[in-house]
Amino acid sequence: MRGTLRPAPAPVRTATGADAEALYALSAPFMRSGALRPRTVADYRRPGEHFLVVPGAGPDGGLDGCVALRALPPEPGHPAAGLLHNFCVREGRQGAGLGSRLLAALLAEAARCGLRTLVTASTGDGALFLRGGFREIPVALAPRGWAAGLDPSRGSRVFALTLPEG
Repeated sequence: MRGTLRPAPAPVRTATGADAEALYALSAPFMRSGALRPRTVADYRRPGEHFLVVPGAGPDGGLDGCVALRALPPEPGHPAAGLLHNFCVREGRQGAGLGSRLLAALLAEAARCGLRTLVTASTGDGALFLRGGFREIPVALAPRGWAAGLDPSRGSRVFALTLPEG
């Protein structure tokens, strides 16, 4: 029996301001669950937030996944650090490799931007981060300016990755 042809996966691309409402719609279920902090549509248009997205496979024109990268101000012991955040994949599309594709694209972008370290926090198990080479670290080892904004009541785990020198 012949296999059916599957369309090529949608490419990861850089989000534009026109994607703000779709980013909000994709992120809203994660905000409601507490996995993401509450944000507004305007937050998705904020300068300094670099989002990578996977366009939706369905006819609704939405997004199937996103992740954001923000450079953190340099701190002693944490030069050229970046924050990976707002990482989500639409329910029903999870487990299809979209998260891994988004993470690979974000790591390449971070390296292009000259970042040396990435940090992130997750209320989940962090399995994708661990598979991607991150290691769990104590909050005290994270950049202080960013770590000071973590809400201890959320029970987040902190992960870090040192990027190879290019």
